[in-house]
Amino acid sequence: KSGLDPGGAWHAWGMACLQAGNLTSAREKFNRCLKPPMDLNQLNHGSRLVQDVIQYLESTVKPVLITDDDYFATLRELEATLRTRSLSLEVMSEGKIQHNSYYQECLFYLHSYGTNLAIISFYMRHDCMREALLHLLNKESPSEVFIEGIFIPSYESGKLHMLENLLETIDPGLESWGVYLIAACKYLERKNYYHILYELQQFMKDHVRAAMTCIRFFTHGAKSYTELGGKQMWLLKIKDHLKVYLQEVSRSSGRKKIPFTFRKKMSATDVSRHINTVDLQMEVTKFLHQCESSGASQMTDSSLPTLFGNNNMKMDVACKVILEGKNIEEGFGIAFRVLQDFQLEATEVYSRVAKQLVKQQKYSEIQQLLKCVNESGVAAKNDGDNIILNCLNEFRNIPAEDLDNLIQDMDSDENKIQAYLLCHKLRSAYLVAVRQERPRAVQLVQRVRQLAHGSGDHVVTAICAQWL
Repeated sequence: KSGLDPGGAWHAWGMACLQAGNLTSAREKFNRCLKPPMDLNQLNHGSRLVQDVIQYLESTVKPVLITDDDYFATLRELEATLRTRSLSLEVMSEGKIQHNSYYQECLFYLHSYGTNLAIISFYMRHDCMREALLHLLNKESPSEVFIEGIFIPSYESGKLHMLENLLETIDPGLESWGVYLIAACKYLERKNYYHILYELQQFMKDHVRAAMTCIRFFTHGAKSYTELGGKQMWLLKIKDHLKVYLQEVSRSSGRKKIPFTFRKKMSATDVSRHINTVDLQMEVTKFLHQCESSGASQMTDSSLPTLFGNNNMKMDVACKVILEGKNIEEGFGIAFRVLQDFQLEATEVYSRVAKQLVKQQKYSEIQQLLKCVNESGVAAKNDGDNIILNCLNEFRNIPAEDLDNLIQDMDSDENKIQAYLLCHKLRSAYLVAVRQERPRAVQLVQRVRQLAHGSGDHVVTAICAQWL
């Protein structure tokens, strides 16, 4: 008559029936106020009313075990014992009853009015992980339900191995679980739980991704190559994963291919290339670790480059190897292999090294660098000259004698003139210019005169004018 919503009254009446142990009548009352969720895959446990019913039923269930103390049971417990013993009991090792009337009643309400997450969470609370997994598969629930309802509770309670065993028992090939396992890996990566991630990837036999996780273990947080030297076991593990993957690829290529949809694929060529990278990184690590241990290391930059980064980082590795040895020659061989293997811009790397040597005032080592470059067998004609030209931006810091020595080491007269002009050594530029063929000499001397005039050098201006 008053137009109030009767749902609350039906719910209170249903709860009263439950408390009185009248399960049939409770179902009838709850049927008038409880409704199934619009979306069974929503990430919650359904309405508050349904949760209250489940909470009450779960608190009522007590493990029923036959013991010598049974005769102390109260009448209510005795009634529960008689009622549940008439059903087929499945007592678990922990002593919890899986199937009694209250347990079945919970399942009735969950299946009628609860979400998939609520059902799965109920199974997990009662150590019925297998039932939870089968429900997930049968209902084709999204991966979020797996993460929230099964995966997180499993690793938080230390039951990840049990979960893995059940996944394998239900589907030995793990194909049914592919979407869920990949989602679990992404979740762990977001959370930075890399040790659990690595364990899961090994279980999945996803060797390429496991190798990628090992790369992170190797590089993450290291501040020096001395630290990386102590983490070389991860490099060996990367190689092991990649080799196992290669063996599996070669085995499967001979027979009918099985679609491993969720495991990361990579061509045999790429895998071999990555194995070579690991080998080279091991060599770099040993060399730089040795340099740091012996105190030969000069560089103090905060970043720690490895060959697992982009091309710019690989170039940093090559520079570091050349600069950190006892002399330029010691590390040049390894650096040269890095440049060749990754097809890096060699001249740019050598120029970076030369600039660093200027900063360190090691001018004689620039000449040693040029010698190594020329003897490498792959240097272009002007590479040495270009390296010197690139480091002459710092000419103000180079003593005059060392500067002259560097410029005189250049092969091309044209480059020497360019270098002298860059350093404002106009008289030296003039002396080289007049030695060229007459037409070219005229052009060069005119250029020297123009610069001399612009800078107010009247002596050189007069010499050039007289020659012209």
